[in-house]
Amino acid sequence: MIPGKENTSKSASQQSEKVGSFAFFDVEHFVRRIIRNWYWFALMAAFGYAISWVYSKYYAQRIYASNLSLSISNNTASYFTPNQSINFIWGQNGNQDGIYLKKMLLSRSHNEYLVKQLDLFINYSTKGVIKQTYLDKYDSPVFLEVDKSHLQQVNYPITLIPKTGGRYEVVLPDEGQTTSLYSYVTENFTTVSPYNRPANKVISVNEWYVSPNFKFRLVKNPQPTPIVLENIILNLSTVNQTVNDLVSTINVDFDKEINTIMIISKSGYNLNGTVNFLNTSVDELQRKRLIDRNTVDKNTENYLYENLAKIRKKLDSSALVLNNMKISEGLYDIKDRDEKALLRIKELETKKADLLTRINSLNSIRNTLASQNLDRMISMNAAGIEDGVFSATVSELKALYLKRRELALIYTPNSEPMREINRLINEARGNSNGSLRNYYTTYLNEIAKIDRLIAGESIDLVAYPEKERKYLDAERGYNMIEATYNTLLTKQNETQIRVATNKSDITVIDPAKNLGQGPIAPDVQRTKYSIIGGLLLLPLLIIGISEVLDNRVRNIKELLQATRIPLLGVIGKNTHDNNLTVLEQPRSSISEAFRGIRANLRFLHKEDNKSKVILLTSSVGGEGKTYISINIASVLGLSGKKTILLGMDLRKPKIFGDFKIDNKYGISNYLTGEVDMERIINQTKIPNLHVATSGPIPPNPSELLMSDRNIKFLEDLKKIYDFIVIDSPPVGLVADPFELMKYADASIYVVRHEYTEKYMLKMITEKYQNREVQNLGLVYNDYQQQQGYGYGYGYGYGYGYGYFDEDKNYQEPTLIKIRNKLRKLFGRA
Repeated sequence: MIPGKENTSKSASQQSEKVGSFAFFDVEHFVRRIIRNWYWFALMAAFGYAISWVYSKYYAQRIYASNLSLSISNNTASYFTPNQSINFIWGQNGNQDGIYLKKMLLSRSHNEYLVKQLDLFINYSTKGVIKQTYLDKYDSPVFLEVDKSHLQQVNYPITLIPKTGGRYEVVLPDEGQTTSLYSYVTENFTTVSPYNRPANKVISVNEWYVSPNFKFRLVKNPQPTPIVLENIILNLSTVNQTVNDLVSTINVDFDKEINTIMIISKSGYNLNGTVNFLNTSVDELQRKRLIDRNTVDKNTENYLYENLAKIRKKLDSSALVLNNMKISEGLYDIKDRDEKALLRIKELETKKADLLTRINSLNSIRNTLASQNLDRMISMNAAGIEDGVFSATVSELKALYLKRRELALIYTPNSEPMREINRLINEARGNSNGSLRNYYTTYLNEIAKIDRLIAGESIDLVAYPEKERKYLDAERGYNMIEATYNTLLTKQNETQIRVATNKSDITVIDPAKNLGQGPIAPDVQRTKYSIIGGLLLLPLLIIGISEVLDNRVRNIKELLQATRIPLLGVIGKNTHDNNLTVLEQPRSSISEAFRGIRANLRFLHKEDNKSKVILLTSSVGGEGKTYISINIASVLGLSGKKTILLGMDLRKPKIFGDFKIDNKYGISNYLTGEVDMERIINQTKIPNLHVATSGPIPPNPSELLMSDRNIKFLEDLKKIYDFIVIDSPPVGLVADPFELMKYADASIYVVRHEYTEKYMLKMITEKYQNREVQNLGLVYNDYQQQQGYGYGYGYGYGYGYGYFDEDKNYQEPTLIKIRNKLRKLFGRA
């Protein structure tokens, strides 16, 4: 194997694959088309700006947001205010109290209370010519007060039109009334009998409006409203719908540095509405927290008072027994008693008394859980415990009990919602009982341990006489009851102090305020840029798609790279009335381009004294093949060479029209033997240029062109003329030109700018690369240079120096003018 042979073959194969292949997308032409169509982009930008302006002014519903920050203190003491300081991770950073508060703020019960308290199920708005604007309740000159005992129609707008004297006309929609009306008492829908649409009615403030689907009155806003409204639109919603919509607009976050600080925000269509809601929501939360804390502490205080009374009786009874023993037995002291052992026993029994007190408190808590009356729950502090998890569980259980009572009014006991709420209650109750069992186990284990220690210390007491042992037992019993009493008394004092000093553990740091905050949505700037950008993409997309779908040749460099066929010349756009450009406009740039082609033809054939046969063809009709043939023949004739132009496109004769020759007799007549050769050859204005037209269209043009008579015809002409120019049919339609090329010394393939399809060149390119066609050259026709200064191949026009006839009307492009002025300014002109 020859070294490098394999790589050379591979490279040749790749190069062969590239021949005839055009680029899928012409970036340069795409950019040129964008620049050429700049006005569409300017129009789309202006149109997009107008649309965004109209959207922003008349259609965009502004959404505002306000926020409130508060802190949560760490000294809570309630089941419904779980302790913040306990070291238990629940949620984020051990902030179980904050998580619980977040759940409360987002809970249905809390927000349902606010909806009913603030009448948030009534929506206020006003409508202009185009846009409807949402109002805060206090922006309206009147408030709507509904009769909740009357059935109301929801989602049915009520329009109030102000009249003179503080009166308002109530206007209901022409359509939309329904027989399914809503009750704000039961929060359910009820079907009523059909009724007609209530007529418009003018009512005064505080006057009741009554209809089958409404009952309300208007209450005057005590605050003056700066805005004069032409109409007020009121819309009622169900409580459930309002709560769901409300919760979706609330967001609760925690400060990253101090997790006991909460930041609550609310979004809405009206800034004042969000401010009022946040402040009211937190006020209600503070009130509920204080009530919950006081309730638990009051329950604990009552529990301790009752137990103190019982222990007091036991303590008095124990003291009486001890005194009787002292009097009857005369025992005031025991000789040689072990004071250290008795002191240790007293300390252990004091601890045991405290543990028994805690167990009694746990019993009370467990019994309360079993009774489902959580409003009588005592504080876990009475049991010596601070457990935020248990407190949250009890709070959850309380909420579930309330929810079950609500559902019981709607569903049957065996319904799916009731079974689900019972399952949740059993789960929460199991969790709470599980926590209590853990504390029971801990306390009982400690008591058992204390009992063992006491038994160990009491071994020496067995040696005492019976009377002295009875006295010591009575004294120990009294001390234990006294310790229990003192423990309860201490807890009672702590509880009384808490009740006296109780305040909400929530402190507002920054209340919500209307500071003129701008809207948070929609992003008008982003919307504007999106609309403008989208409209700008429209012409870009159209140009891009048309560029992909447009398969026409428009780039000379790409044409030459794809075909690898030599370029003979570039012809500009013909603005003359006929095809005789060289004859009638000899000083034009196009004529000069044809003279350049004449000079380049010598590279396609050998220089000898024989006649030269030049064949011209193209892919399809309309590419300027006949135009190129006429003018090449013209420049050859003008150069002194005896030339004949043959119109061998027998299917579509053209040449005779430009030369004003009668086409009655032509090549088709000669090839059929009707006339002799002299009859079909015509003289032109150029002495050395003759023309043989096609003649009448024959029924068998291919057979005539391939006949021996036609071959002999060409041989006879060679003896007379220096050049024979053949205007043949397009190769993309018929195969005639390929047969005629065998007898041609040079072949010219005409490609028209932005007309010839790229795929049409594949066949001629393959034949040229396979050497089936030789001595072939390209002529690029109808090329229009946009930038001026020629075509880049030396055959263009527009030099601006008065060299060609077109230069008298030539105007330099603006960029060229600026460049020339700059060169002149800096001495480089």
